[in-house]
Amino acid sequence: MDIETLRNYCISKKGVTEEFPFDKDTLVFKVMGKMFALAPLERIPSQVNLKCDPEKAISLREEYDGIITPGFHMSKKHWNTIFLEEQLPPQLIIELIDHSYDLVVSKFTKKLKGEFDAL
Repeated sequence: MDIETLRNYCISKKGVTEEFPFDKDTLVFKVMGKMFALAPLERIPSQVNLKCDPEKAISLREEYDGIITPGFHMSKKHWNTIFLEEQLPPQLIIELIDHSYDLVVSKFTKKLKGEFDAL
């Protein structure tokens, strides 16, 4: 999956915005103001950091050794770095984006959940 396909998929999701809060090279996707994906645009090979359930994160790192690694510059327990140009099936990347998004949405406060549901 290339970075443009990843971007288009992320911004198509409900309540998502994209911004550059850290620098001009790190694209961040947020749902209702909460980060669920970060993509360093200048890094080769292309990659994305995604939030992940801790147990699932370990399992993915073992199964896709060197392709899915602990989150670069993120909490190693809750984030994975996925190398996009490797031999990962695009459907797996979509599932991991959805998993990250869903984890963030599941932690919304009652107020934020109400605003999200109203979109």
